[in-house]
Amino acid sequence: MAKRRLNKQQQWRIKKIQQERATRAAKKEESIGEKLDAGDLGPEQQGLVIAHYGQQLDVEALEGEDTGKVLRCFVRANIDSLVTGDKVIWRPGSDGTGVIVARCDRHTLLQRPDNFGALKPVAANIDYIILVIASEPEPHDNLIDRYLVAAESTDIPVIILLNKTDLITDRNREAIDNLLARYEKLGYRTERTSAKTLEGEQAVRVEELAKNQTSVFVGQSGVGKSSIIQTLLPEESIRVGAISESTGKGIHTTTTARLFHLNCGGDLIDSPGIREFGLWHMTPQEIEYGFREIRDLIGHCRFRNCSHMGDPGCAIAQAAEDGRISVERMKSFKRILQDMAEQQSRGLKAD
Repeated sequence: MAKRRLNKQQQWRIKKIQQERATRAAKKEESIGEKLDAGDLGPEQQGLVIAHYGQQLDVEALEGEDTGKVLRCFVRANIDSLVTGDKVIWRPGSDGTGVIVARCDRHTLLQRPDNFGALKPVAANIDYIILVIASEPEPHDNLIDRYLVAAESTDIPVIILLNKTDLITDRNREAIDNLLARYEKLGYRTERTSAKTLEGEQAVRVEELAKNQTSVFVGQSGVGKSSIIQTLLPEESIRVGAISESTGKGIHTTTTARLFHLNCGGDLIDSPGIREFGLWHMTPQEIEYGFREIRDLIGHCRFRNCSHMGDPGCAIAQAAEDGRISVERMKSFKRILQDMAEQQSRGLKAD
């Protein structure tokens, strides 16, 4: 991500904020250390992070007499960033809270860069990514492709779930059908549903997507991720968003990723909706690998350093011309590479 030019006042404010955070972290660590030294904490046990609230996390006990109970826990300062879905080692306190003392190994991790270029974890230990799109707001190919590239790089299977089928009209039906058909042709599984009419066989089919596994709902704001979970788990209190009438874009309602236990035996993580999914942390070669129809073409261009942006002898451009790569996917591929090049260029100039 490009480095921003800051004036002296902005630099002073950032430095002050960093110092204040460091002071708070030191005080928190000192308080936790006092508890440890005083023996106020119980024995170590395994837990599951089900929600993240800044410096504190909700942890579900996975063993012992507290099994199933959710406690608000603090984190030792020397522990790497934790995220919903992480398994941790924690110790209960006498005041109903706890302290996380270690993070267990992860088998998968979905992450994306934040607005400053630093990688931000989205969810851990997930078996499936359920990419939710909707008839409203209008689904964007490029955002879908960015999620798919990220998933391919982590070898996490993806299911594309179209929500709000009740809002499909003659005006957008063909475009939506073509969109799903394009991804089905590439081997991606697609499903359709509507949270508004989610019942009977349709509800069972959606439950089957997450049965006996841990899945994460991802997608842009307003597609109805939380609405689907609320329909599947009516006893849960989930804020449901609306679409802004003026912009047609989703309003953020889920502010932190949260894990829910489904009645069918699976776990589902509802993540905050986003309108952009950056891939600045990846290399052009990883972007190429993330497109299934491009993967087999890697290394077949005339020039080893081919930019795929009009270079002669480009195998990818030839495949697009032959119809082996759709126009929409080729456009998305070039846009991602172009965005990456612009970010790198701005970063070099800022240096």
